[in-house]
Amino acid sequence: MTLSWGVALRRGADLSRQVAWIRTGRATLATMDQRPWCHYNRLVDFDEAKRVLAAFQREEVRYVLIGSMAMAAQGLIRATRDIDFFVSPDRDNIERLRRALKSVFEGDPNVDEITAEDLDGDYPAIEYTPPHGRYSLDILSRLGEAFCFEDLESEVLVIDGISIHVATPGQLYRMKKSTVRPQDRMDAQAIRERFNLEEGD
Repeated sequence: MTLSWGVALRRGADLSRQVAWIRTGRATLATMDQRPWCHYNRLVDFDEAKRVLAAFQREEVRYVLIGSMAMAAQGLIRATRDIDFFVSPDRDNIERLRRALKSVFEGDPNVDEITAEDLDGDYPAIEYTPPHGRYSLDILSRLGEAFCFEDLESEVLVIDGISIHVATPGQLYRMKKSTVRPQDRMDAQAIRERFNLEEGD
């Protein structure tokens, strides 16, 4: 497989930035230090995320937004360099996902390398970096035995006319409270305090 310099696509990517339980999978196809534009990587704001989420709505992608962007949708904003979401790994849905991403990222042919087989396989996580290189999208269907798309508790929030499928505060709290990353534990505390959650929620 040949990948252009403007994109990184990593199967079985290490997504421990969000949840520590993910297992790392196959070899990186284009590593960060191979990308001449990597120093341009910057924080992604919610306006940029909305472009992706609007495309998901248009193509009827089955997904749930998680991580820092889900916190932003719920009203808790902090800096991040990626957009994280779970998807249903069925073939029709992944085809809709590819159409959505191509519509946002100028028909990037590397989007075709995102497959249902990968997202329904042993290491169901893909990190896709668009050609502009400013941020990445972490695409998952399962996190070990802890979480899978079908079991996630989610709700639909309408923001600027976009219907966004987002993890509930309780779900975000459960995903973050038991990780080893200090930032996740800080996020869990902020979610718990903001939404008056109990320890067992």
